[in-house]
This record gives sequence, structure tokens and C-alpha cells, in this order.
Amino acid sequence: MIIHKLAASLGLLAACVSSAPAMADIHIAVAGPMDGQFGAFGEQMLAGAAQAVADINAAGGVNGQELILEAVDDGCEAEQAVAVANQLIGKGVVFVAGHFCFGASVPASEVYAQAGIVQISPATTLPKFTDERAGRGVFRLAPRDDQQAEVAGRYLAGNHAGERIALLHDKTAYGKGLVDAVKSVMNGLGTSESMSLGFDAGKDDYRDLVTQLALENVSVVYLGGYHPEAGLIRLEMERQGLEAALISGDALMTDEFWSVAGPAGEGTLLTYPEIPRQMPSAQKVVAALEEAGLPAERYALTTYAAVQTWARAAENAGSTTLKNVAAELETGVFETVLGSISFDDKGDAGVPAYVWFEWRDGAPQRR
Repeated sequence: MIIHKLAASLGLLAACVSSAPAMADIHIAVAGPMDGQFGAFGEQMLAGAAQAVADINAAGGVNGQELILEAVDDGCEAEQAVAVANQLIGKGVVFVAGHFCFGASVPASEVYAQAGIVQISPATTLPKFTDERAGRGVFRLAPRDDQQAEVAGRYLAGNHAGERIALLHDKTAYGKGLVDAVKSVMNGLGTSESMSLGFDAGKDDYRDLVTQLALENVSVVYLGGYHPEAGLIRLEMERQGLEAALISGDALMTDEFWSVAGPAGEGTLLTYPEIPRQMPSAQKVVAALEEAGLPAERYALTTYAAVQTWARAAENAGSTTLKNVAAELETGVFETVLGSISFDDKGDAGVPAYVWFEWRDGAPQRR
């Protein structure tokens, strides 16, 4: 559905629309999980997109035209993503910053490609998104899972060789894809797992799963999935006295993980790109978001950068058509809140590399 509650929930959308009538407006959109268990990520995306539109409009818009921001909730589901993508076509949208989940990004990208809409995902990391690109207008400002898997797989092989390693995934495209890629790297370096299995996301009881881990006497658990399940599994590991390390991916970089796991989450490791909010180029935007009481975390800034990059490409092209904007994105270098951005021939950007973080004292700390 189209989200109409932005002004109340964020206090930014009003700034995206001029009080004076514009000669012409350009409609763009942000698409992601605005509610539900992944709503915290959607909130970040929405905050970043709205702030970018407000800043661009304050500077004169794009090619003299103001941007109008639409926001849609895809529920991180393929069917809903296709439905909202078609709604955006009806709204005359020419650019979408989104989606978040791979399962939503890919089917939506096929709709956008057919409709001539440029898409830059600030969050989708699965290689397939650009390896099997739906069209020329598909790009991303997110590191690929195979880059993340390279870091994690090498760590497991180098630091836990000879130990009993469990590979778990939540059966989602993100979780299973990440675990499969980590397994490939780890196995290629001569380290094998003791067990590998999928579990059902959305449950509130993982006693049986953790009991199975304990029976296998595992000392390391690598988990591909999201923070709600990871937090519950870590909590259950403590309850059962399973002293195994928990290692996961970038989806655990949210305070919601600690809200679920509490002190049991202490020592949990995760791979995550360099934190955008710490970059000098992001300080002005971080300050503006924080002053408004809005999240200034990773997806707020990568979504801001997606809007910023598209706007500069459209300015350079003097057009908002997919053909002209894509040509600029393919060849240009863009100064953004993430620093200098350029895209390769697949549509992937050179963004900060994955590094290791550890949950300590209720916050993720760089190792």
C-alpha cells in the first residue's frame, strides 16, 4: 500500500513538497518494509529518503523540478512488492530507492525494468540481484553477500578449523544465500561444518533447535538470518548452557537484536560494512536526522545516497528517462554521503568493505 503517514511519523515529508505550486514535479519513491519485524530497517530508509528529498528540493530540485516522495510498504514479500511496484507505475514514479529484502527487490526490479523506472537498492546484498539483472536501470548501494561470505568463511577456516561448526539459516533468500556462500568459502579452505540445517523464521520458541545443537556438541554457530530469530536462539543457548560462539551477518547490526537477546548477546560477532555515519561526508546529514529525532543509521544513509546519486545522474543527463539516467550512472562518479560512488558493469557500487563487529555492553563495537 502507499504510505500516507509520513508527515506524522517522521516530521520530514512536509519538507519534501513546496508550499508553492510547482510547474512540474518529479515523482520518486522509497520502497521497503515499513511495518512488521523488519520495520526498523524501513524506518531508516524512509528517514533517509525524506531527508534527501528535502535537501534536494531546498537546493532547487532536479532540473528545476521539485521531487515528490511516495513511500510503499512491501512487507519484504514478493507478491506485495510486485503490487506496490505496479502502484508506483500508476503514480508516474521515475525512480525507486529500494527494496530492502532480496525477495522483494528482484520481482519488483522486473516490474521497474519493463516500466522504464530506475531502481537503486540501498540494502539488497544477494549477488543474484545484479548477477541476473532485470534491466539496465537496476543498481545497488550495498555490498554483495559473496564479499561478506568471503570475510566470514575465511574467519571460520582460520580461527575455528578443527572445531564443531554448525551452519544455520532461516530459509529466506538472504539467510540461506549467505550461509551457502560462507560454506563454499570455508569448505574451499579445507574446513568442514559438523551440521547444516534450516529453521523456520517467525517462531518464538527455538528450544528444539538449540537442543539439537547441544547434542551435536557444537562450539561455533554461524547463522544466516535476521535479528529476531538470532536473538531468540542466542537467548536459548544461554538458557541451555550451550557455550558456543554465535557468528552472523549484517542483519544483526540493529538495537533490536539486543532488545531480544539482552546480555546473552554479549560476544556475538557479525560482519558489517564500515559504518556510514562515521564518514566525514555524512556528518551534515547525520546531524540533520538526529536533530529531527530520526534514525541516522546505515540504511538511512545508503537510502539518502541512492536518492542523491540518482538526482545527480538525472541532473547530468538533463532527463529522468531510464536510458539517459542509466547512461550517467554507468559512467559517472558521484560525490555522496558515502563518499565517491561509481558502478561497475553489473550495477554494483564500490562501497566500504565488510569488517568485524562484536556486541559488547549492549552495543556493536568494531573489533
